[in-house]
Amino acid sequence: MIDPIATPRSFSASPPLRGQIAIPGDKSISHRALMFSALAVGTSRVTGLLEGHDVLATAAAMRAMGAHIERGASGEWRIDGVGVGGLLQPQAALDMGNSGTSTRLLMGLVASHPITATFIGDASLSGRPMGRVIDPLSQMGADISASPGANGTQTLPLMVRGMAPAIPLSYRLPMASAQVKSAVLLAGLNTPGITEVIEPVATRDHSERMLRGFGADLSVEIDADGARHIRIRGEAELKPQTIEVPGDPSSAAFFIVAALLVPGSDVTIANVGLNPTRAGLVEVLRAMGGDIELVDARDVGGEPVADLRVRHSSLSGIDVDPAVAPSMIDEFPILFIAAALAEGRTVMTGLDELRVKESDRIAVMATGLQAIGARVTETEDGMIIDGTGGAPLPGGATVAGHLDHRICMSFAIAGLVSKDAVTIDDMTPVGTSFPNFETLLTELTP
Repeated sequence: MIDPIATPRSFSASPPLRGQIAIPGDKSISHRALMFSALAVGTSRVTGLLEGHDVLATAAAMRAMGAHIERGASGEWRIDGVGVGGLLQPQAALDMGNSGTSTRLLMGLVASHPITATFIGDASLSGRPMGRVIDPLSQMGADISASPGANGTQTLPLMVRGMAPAIPLSYRLPMASAQVKSAVLLAGLNTPGITEVIEPVATRDHSERMLRGFGADLSVEIDADGARHIRIRGEAELKPQTIEVPGDPSSAAFFIVAALLVPGSDVTIANVGLNPTRAGLVEVLRAMGGDIELVDARDVGGEPVADLRVRHSSLSGIDVDPAVAPSMIDEFPILFIAAALAEGRTVMTGLDELRVKESDRIAVMATGLQAIGARVTETEDGMIIDGTGGAPLPGGATVAGHLDHRICMSFAIAGLVSKDAVTIDDMTPVGTSFPNFETLLTELTP
């Protein structure tokens, strides 16, 4: 594989951001819409699908395993599924690019089918640990051979030899992870009996909502300790659906923070998904003093949605409750930027998951923030940031994005509120989740 040529970009102090934008479809929902449609019997139709590199990797993998997937001229995607248990042997390695979600969820699908699949990815994905997915899938009978990574981790390239019938299990997540939860549930789709996942802390629940919508026999119970017991009955027959994908709250986050920080800004972001397991950032920013108004709150395909009107605000530092971390884990990099401009100190803990994302997001963000003049203390599981009280950051540095799309976009927003330009060494990774990020920024700054 040859990685794209690096494309550095510089971002500098911005005039007020004004106007209305529509962000790309939710990445998590887009992945699942393709996978579940490919496992249904019949034809599903999907609109609003995120057409970034990660989701297209999922589409390519499902095609390689027998599903017919095509995009119409209107932007509607049509998926003719093979049925649960009907996945075919892929004839070549499945190239996941930079997508950890594609990799981990598809490992779950393959694990309970009588096929063998090899997973490969780019340099960033190939360094990410896969052991926490390998462990439960191996208990279900899958034979998984991974490459040795740093510090004893198991990484890509890896090969999954599925077991059919697989062995149902009850698995308690050792740490909050929607990807691991979903991988086990997807393996359970083609496993006789009941497969159970127990999560002590609730994570994003798109898999549960959408599997029910497709007709899976799935239940959720909360025990006396507050843990969620998610049970799925295997050998399911999924029914085709028509799906409208809402806007991605993780993508909206960059424009929410930009509008809050750039003086004089007034931005409306249309059709943003506000699933309670994903909306933590909005509540944290409101607690810091952010003016974020929900307009026309509604329900679209089982997911809560609203337009967000965001106006420039003076933010104050807070102690962020670690219990909200699972509902905004991908948004912490951009929250770090907001905290750097707030009045006083912001303390964030319980962010261990950030260490094993596309990059070590705690270490990478701390290094970049220090380079542009923010006052930051990195801790083992989080960050302490003393803000400027609204004054611009010094800026004037080149920041390494480490092939991590959220790092790149976070520092792009930092450049809008810095005295001197902030340069990101390579904006290419942004294409994985938000191909028109820079275009929308331009639209808001006429």
